[in-house]
Amino acid sequence: MPLQKFMEWLTPMTALYAAAVSVPLLLLLYFLKLKRREQIVSSTLLWKRAVQDLQVNAPFQKLRRNILLLLQLLVLLAILFALAGPILSLIAGSARRYVLLIDRSASMNSTDVKPSRLEAAKEQAKVFVESLQSKAFYSLRDESDQTMVIAFNSRAKVMCNFTSNKKQLNRAIEAITPSDDVSSLAEAIVVAQAFAQSPGVEADYMSAEEPAKLVLFSDGQIRDLDQIVVGPDELTFHCMGESQQNVAVIATQARRSYEDPEEVSVFATLANYGSEPVTCDVQLSINNNVRAVRTATIPPKAIDESLKTARPGKLALDFSLSYAEGGVLEVRKLPNSDEPDYLSSDDVAWAILPAPKKLSALLVTDGNKVLESALRACPLANLELQSPAQFDTTDQNDPGQALSIEQRYDMVVLDNYVPAKLPKSRYLVFGRPPEGIDVSVPQEVENQIIVDWRTKHPVLKYVDLTNLFVAECHKMILPRDAEVLAEFNETPAIALVRRNGSVFLLAGFDVLQSNWPFEPGFVLFCYNAAAFLGMQLGGGQDMNLNVGEPIVVEGLDGQITARIDGPDFSRVRDGQAPGKEIVSSVSGSLRYPGTDRAGTYRLSIGEQPDKFFAVNLLDPKESNIEPVREIVLSGQTVQAEQRDVSRANFPLWPFLVGLALVLVCVEWIIYNYKVRSF
Repeated sequence: MPLQKFMEWLTPMTALYAAAVSVPLLLLLYFLKLKRREQIVSSTLLWKRAVQDLQVNAPFQKLRRNILLLLQLLVLLAILFALAGPILSLIAGSARRYVLLIDRSASMNSTDVKPSRLEAAKEQAKVFVESLQSKAFYSLRDESDQTMVIAFNSRAKVMCNFTSNKKQLNRAIEAITPSDDVSSLAEAIVVAQAFAQSPGVEADYMSAEEPAKLVLFSDGQIRDLDQIVVGPDELTFHCMGESQQNVAVIATQARRSYEDPEEVSVFATLANYGSEPVTCDVQLSINNNVRAVRTATIPPKAIDESLKTARPGKLALDFSLSYAEGGVLEVRKLPNSDEPDYLSSDDVAWAILPAPKKLSALLVTDGNKVLESALRACPLANLELQSPAQFDTTDQNDPGQALSIEQRYDMVVLDNYVPAKLPKSRYLVFGRPPEGIDVSVPQEVENQIIVDWRTKHPVLKYVDLTNLFVAECHKMILPRDAEVLAEFNETPAIALVRRNGSVFLLAGFDVLQSNWPFEPGFVLFCYNAAAFLGMQLGGGQDMNLNVGEPIVVEGLDGQITARIDGPDFSRVRDGQAPGKEIVSSVSGSLRYPGTDRAGTYRLSIGEQPDKFFAVNLLDPKESNIEPVREIVLSGQTVQAEQRDVSRANFPLWPFLVGLALVLVCVEWIIYNYKVRSF
């Protein structure tokens, strides 16, 4: 086997440059002849050796055998070789390509391995990088291993593309940060295989190179293993973690009483993944004020013999309190020194409690008893009626009434009416869309039936549109950022448009020209529309989110600057207010996707009151931190490696430095011996 397969040099050019300077200088010291000064003396008998030297007129003398020179050369060579960074590699063969897959999900924050599973995985990945083959500097072929780094939780993130630069790879590994998101590997595998596809293709359309080797660092708690397909021996699995001890808050909810909105009920579910029951205190607080503490004993996990699986022990708790304002509720499992709990991010859950409020609505119509009856069936605090003439007169006589309409009514329903002006508000529109919202109506179409609708959207949840038929409707051409919720065979039927800080829920037809009033789904649609548009009062946001879900606020002015603060932000940054600045879109939509950590996020928008969002883990599978040492990928079993990653090469420079020190000591001893003997 060629030597370059076994010996690597990290910095060979540094040693060559140093040798080019230092070795000639050392030899020159021994070649140079001492310069003599001419002196007249009475006898030359005492200067025999001086006379011999004077017989040579050249400036250089003949190099004599000198043990000190030999030792000094050996010392210099040892130092130069150490500068070259020699590494003894135990891996022989052609270069390979590797993809390091590093799990950064919530369970990897467990501290059963110090300081955490993620940090341990990063350290092992660095050891793996240091063991890669490097190209010998005198080789004409590139024999270095190429490696790529991908971090993943529910999404994959490429930290470093294929490279043989070990410093760059180590920096990419060090840049991986923890998150509280769930773990999904399929996307990371797809990304890795896409990047690893060899650009060289043979005549038989097969890759000219071997497929990249996948190296997975995870605790095995991955939810989509059945969706992953890899080749035999394509993936190597290194399992992180040692313990399963964890108690988690896996569900929480806060509700106000319908009869008495000031009465709040809070429900929470705790899970124990250990094999012994756990007794702990559970604390309820609102706006950081403790309202209740309860001692709870959570049963241990149970083994399902039929399915050969374990189910965590669960305990449901409920709290009651009276609170007439909005706030941030927190349910926290307090630590117990007698019971180990290795994952802290699921020990607490938050919920945003809105202030008690019933919506007030304005119906602008020439008379539509069907629509009025459907709206009165909704849980509205107040429903007022105006004719189109009254609405136009109020708006035109006093421009200040625009603000009054926004403050007085949470929702405005327009029934076959296009107002001359549009005060900023939330609109439910039946018939022709208003002007000035970038929706054009080129013509009317007849005999339309529903062909598709979004059943999971809050406006259409549980609404069956199968039998909806419309005799006449307006053909709507929507802007690009509009959301189509339902479609007729020739035009959108129901759409959502946001413009100038207002929200428009458009139904482009007269309900009296359809069979919808005779369908149960019509009242349910009005109920959902009122609830959805009422949510736009807070900017259209869902205030209780799971980790990884974006914070979305609608109904704002376009291009306004807001500041968001949360668990990932320092409280003070460069003397400015805490958090990060974000800007809303032209349509008044604001979106922040960086919710990788559980906690409460605060959004500040100008002079408006701060808005709070609760981001929780609340995932029973992710809270199960038991290490899985055997994973099954679409029927293929992959066993975890028995040992941690160890270096497959050894740096030789420490031994060379030690040799140089020994030679210096020997040279010093010989030099002193000669001096004393002379």
